[in-house]
Amino acid sequence: MQAELIAIGSELVLGEIVDTNSAQIARMLRTIGLAVSRTTSIADDLPAITRLVQEACARSAIVITTGGLGPTVDDPTRAAVAAALSQDLRYHPELWHQIKERFARWGRIPGENNRQQAYVPEKGTPIENPVGTAPAFWVEHEAAYGRGVVISLPGVPREMEYLLSQRVLPYLRERFDLTGCIKARVLRTIGVGESVIDAQIGELEKLVNPMVGLNAHAGNVDIRITATASSETEADALIAPVEAQVRAALAEHIYGTDGDAIDHVIGRLLESSGQRLALAETGTAGQLNARLAVLPMAATVYAGAGSLGADEDLTAVAERLRASQGAHIGVALRVYQGAGPADPRGLEYAVSDRFGTETQRSGYGGPPASLPLWSTTAVLNMLWRRLRTAAVSSEIAEPSRPTPNLQ
Repeated sequence: MQAELIAIGSELVLGEIVDTNSAQIARMLRTIGLAVSRTTSIADDLPAITRLVQEACARSAIVITTGGLGPTVDDPTRAAVAAALSQDLRYHPELWHQIKERFARWGRIPGENNRQQAYVPEKGTPIENPVGTAPAFWVEHEAAYGRGVVISLPGVPREMEYLLSQRVLPYLRERFDLTGCIKARVLRTIGVGESVIDAQIGELEKLVNPMVGLNAHAGNVDIRITATASSETEADALIAPVEAQVRAALAEHIYGTDGDAIDHVIGRLLESSGQRLALAETGTAGQLNARLAVLPMAATVYAGAGSLGADEDLTAVAERLRASQGAHIGVALRVYQGAGPADPRGLEYAVSDRFGTETQRSGYGGPPASLPLWSTTAVLNMLWRRLRTAAVSSEIAEPSRPTPNLQ
């Protein structure tokens, strides 16, 4: 049993908006043990959508579409699903009544074009939408592999999520006798490349259940362990021994799990050790300051950003920051965009704390646009490793000067 998702809307394929619905649907389907095999985005093209729905129905028992249920000419989902299943559209007076009632609550009268939202494929089951004006529907059908269903949901994320959780998931669980769950555990690493991780845990990536996969970002890699089981407890039992093996191989690079972000982890380490950090950066468009300044504990752990001149010595700046900002740790960061082979792109930083001052310079060979993000992640990697091995908070001395009021 598998599901296929189709996101409908020209704005998606033109890059005007990002399809977040498919990711959210896939996560929610995991809770009932249903895996997504394919996601597709397609423009508002009636014949093309019709063909895609037909192809999806031939592959997958459950097909879920989002978008294209509005009242305008470029909302073709109803007609496309009906055509794909060789059905006519049928008018539902009760849906039109619900639409008019909803508009009345807003003190408005629906236009005649809104009436088309009361049509669904003739063998379809309407789904009232209490949080919007576009009714949804599902249409069951027979296929070579047995029964199947096409479910069409609104593209507005809030409406989609409500209808999926309140109506669609309970329906799918009962109709297709879905009793299991799919659970994922993500181990988040930093400062180690995808190929190095693959060399360490490649044998685990050949497992079927749980499955192990890698997802690389700029400067960090996620290791995802996904288990399919009849209950969450059984899924946890499948994941646990594999997670233990991954941690044994890569413990020095794993900074968190699931939704952890490296900047938040550093914020918690600073907070638990009673330390404050001050920063100066150039060539990053202020990205590191932006990441630290919005931390929930920023008022306690972040002393703010200082200045950094083009020719200033980074060591001197890092040491100056500790004194002038009343911080335990001073970091000075400079990014070089480079002008050619003799002047390569890269990163240089200095960090000063009670253990002394460390400087580091690293070259960069990736896309120029990603250099600031890569550089800030590299500095966060350094801070995480330094803080992780630091002494307990009781051994941290107070900064040499009072912390200034930066507000």
